[in-house]
Parts: sequence; C-alpha cells; structure tokens
Amino acid sequence: MFGVLKNYIKKSIGYLTRKLNGPHVEALIVRTENGLFSVDQSDLTVGWKLRRNAQYGVDELRWLSLYIIENTRVLVVGAHIGSLAIPISRSCKEVVAVEANPHTFQLLSQNILLNQVKNCIPVNVAASDKTETISFLINKVNSGGSKRVPVRKDQIYYYDRPAEIKIPAYSLDEFLPDREFDVIIMDIEGSEYFALKGMQRILAYAKVLAIEFLPHHLKNVSAVTVESFLSVISPHYTTLIIPSKNKTVSSSDFLSTLTAMFNSNQEEDMILFLK
Repeated sequence: MFGVLKNYIKKSIGYLTRKLNGPHVEALIVRTENGLFSVDQSDLTVGWKLRRNAQYGVDELRWLSLYIIENTRVLVVGAHIGSLAIPISRSCKEVVAVEANPHTFQLLSQNILLNQVKNCIPVNVAASDKTETISFLINKVNSGGSKRVPVRKDQIYYYDRPAEIKIPAYSLDEFLPDREFDVIIMDIEGSEYFALKGMQRILAYAKVLAIEFLPHHLKNVSAVTVESFLSVISPHYTTLIIPSKNKTVSSSDFLSTLTAMFNSNQEEDMILFLK
C-alpha cells in the first residue's frame, strides 16, 4: 500500500512540475558536484537528487575510484544522463557510455558537451545477447527505470503509464569488437543477464564488474534465477564485494550469498565482482 501511495505522489509531483514550467520546457540545467547536467524536469529519482542535493551516486563513485586510474578504460552500460560516467571520465583514459533510452541519450549527449568532456563516447543502443529489436518502456517519473518490457508485467513498472517503443539491441562483444575495458559499470533495470551473456569476451578482460542487484528485476524483467545470473559472471571473477555491508566473499560463496539476498529481497545499487 505504501509503495502504491509513494508512486502516486511521485506521478503527481511530476505532473505539477511539467504544468508549472510550461509545455515548452524539455529539461532543466543543474550545477552539481558531479558536473553541469541537463535533467528531465519530470524525473524524480536521479534528476530529483541532482536538483535537490546537487549530487548523485556519492558512495558508488567513492568505491569505483579505488579501481580507476589515469589509464583505465571504462564501459558504462546504462549510462542514463551521465551522472556517473561524466565524473568518472575526469579520472580515466576513456569511457564508453551505452544508453538505450533515446530521450535520455539526448540528455547524455548534451551533458557530455556541457561538461566539455572529450574522452566519453555515447552509444545509443540496448545491450543484449544477440542482435535484435526489443520492446522498451520509456518511464517518465523515473527515467532511469526505463527498461525492456518485463516478462512479468508487474504494476511497479507501469504506474506512470510509460510509452512502449521498439529499439535496436546488440551483443556488445559484436557491437564493440575491438574494444577492451578494465572496469565495467552496469545498471540496466533487469536486462543485466542478457547483456552479460552477450559480452563474455569483454568480461574476460575486465578486472572489475560493478553491477546493480535487484531481486524483483531478476524475478520479473528477465525471469532468471540467481544461479543463471551468476552463470555469466562467475567464470570471470573470484571475489564479490557488497559495499553496503562491507562484506567480501570468494567465488565459492557467490551463489549462497546472493541467493540469501534474493530470498530476503535485499536490493543493492552496486555490488562489485573482482578478478
């Protein structure tokens, strides 16, 4: 009940914001600790935090900074408007920023220009395990929650009446055939299993995989088990770090650790797999 009420309030705030700003406002420009960002006026997650707090992803950036140095090459899958990719680009050699949502991709491209970033390459495709066209939801209240149409269509993905469009999707091993990355950051709202399955060559090289872990995405969006999720990760990594718990486990405990989290619906914005 609380979740439904929360979503209704978010939807109402988004509607009022659009009405107050007028029909011709596409985005708002915000000066933040992460950089200068053009944000969707209706977005009440990343955009709201940047507008209200002038920062986003502080903990994630702090952890990632441990693995990123001047010559590091970074792949961000699910770059959104660049709130992580852009500050990271200042500390590394190159960032390839993949974003599936066409509208969000426009903001990402604008933000790269606003921040005069020269080493961040934006790419507007969805990551999958093969070349295909997928059905995709364009969420308004949480644009970062935009995702491939879930296998199980729970109301939590539809409360703001997202548009459904068709977009191109590719295996990143095939789409980026000559690229190697040291660090991979992935947050693609339940499509992680498919993307990881399609980038086994890239994973074989990358020293670090930082990825979101949300049980309801595994259950509803991709409809895969924790074991299946790990099947495309475990061959490449020996250590798992859960930053919020300050917990480190070896590969022999990957399955039991994430299964326990799955069964208790524990969500993590970022967990880290290391070689």
